[in-house]
Amino acid sequence: MVKVGITGQAGFVGTHLHNTLGLSPEVYERIPFERSFFEKDSLLDSFVASCDVIVHLAAMNRHDDPQVIYDTNVGLAHKLVAALKRTNSNPQVLFSSSSQEERDNHYGNSKKEARKTIQEWASSNNATFTGMIIPNVFGPFGKPFYNSVVATFSHLVATGGAPKIEVDGDLKLIYVNELVAEIISKINSKENNPSYNVPHTSEAKVSEILALLNHYKSLYQDNGEVPEISNSFELNLFNTFRCYMDIENHYPVKFSQHTDPRGSFVEIIRLGVGGQVSFSTTVPGITRGNHYHTRKIERFAVIKGKALIQLRKIGTDKTFDFYLDGDEPAYVDMPIWYTHNIKNVGDDILYTNFWINEPFDPEDADTYFEEV
Repeated sequence: MVKVGITGQAGFVGTHLHNTLGLSPEVYERIPFERSFFEKDSLLDSFVASCDVIVHLAAMNRHDDPQVIYDTNVGLAHKLVAALKRTNSNPQVLFSSSSQEERDNHYGNSKKEARKTIQEWASSNNATFTGMIIPNVFGPFGKPFYNSVVATFSHLVATGGAPKIEVDGDLKLIYVNELVAEIISKINSKENNPSYNVPHTSEAKVSEILALLNHYKSLYQDNGEVPEISNSFELNLFNTFRCYMDIENHYPVKFSQHTDPRGSFVEIIRLGVGGQVSFSTTVPGITRGNHYHTRKIERFAVIKGKALIQLRKIGTDKTFDFYLDGDEPAYVDMPIWYTHNIKNVGDDILYTNFWINEPFDPEDADTYFEEV
């Protein structure tokens, strides 16, 4: 069992790393971290002394005063090293720096100086250290106007805002799940590399990203159609966008029914990707699901009976309850990292159609069970 502590556990990358490590509880024990630990030596000392591995992600990205950014990030590195020295701890340490090290700005300089500070401690103590120089990271749950332009534009497009391109730069990007996989790989390999340039996995101009996001809103958010997805970047960007929608007020979405003397016809889903379509019958009182996915796109469509569909974002307590009735057929889509279920709350059999964008593979199911 490897004991892993993550400074910045509640941040964008920290949350994804924490949740992903939790998928392998037989391999990793997650040592809890809170921001207040940096304000009290005894708490920070207890934290570092408990860890086999420390992933130092805590940092300030933006502030009105650039000097505050520099002082904060360098100061956090010094506090971490001081705690390591006080406790005579010698864990493996991974540090998240930024490709902005190459630029002469306070943020980039602060990350470079912090990386060197930890590197000097590691060299003096024969500790394993990986200084990860990371390109632009995007993905679900990034903080708009703080973490990335993708987070900001996704939020604005999904909520009806008007994104403005200041500089149409060419961005080298990595999806947060891909970055997490890199970090876990370095934990497992115990690689000693004080200056590791994490390779970007995609590249796009800001205007290209915005055009895709506007396309997703028009096609998917406004009309319920899953767009054509031609590569992993587009899938990752689409899943990112979906997580900025106001699901509480968006779902359930009622279908258009075409009725004549024979009965009715309802189109369940129109899509530019393939996948798997199935249906289920559920007897009264029974609940299905209570699991989540990290990459799959999924739709539940109730066509007969009464159902309660529940969603809860992993790591949070808020539950979204959606009541659907086959008399007015409707659907709810499942965002990634939201555990979900469906329960028959009526007196008759519930009929539900399911669509998912990839056929089920028992060797790579991307299905993790957790009660809503």
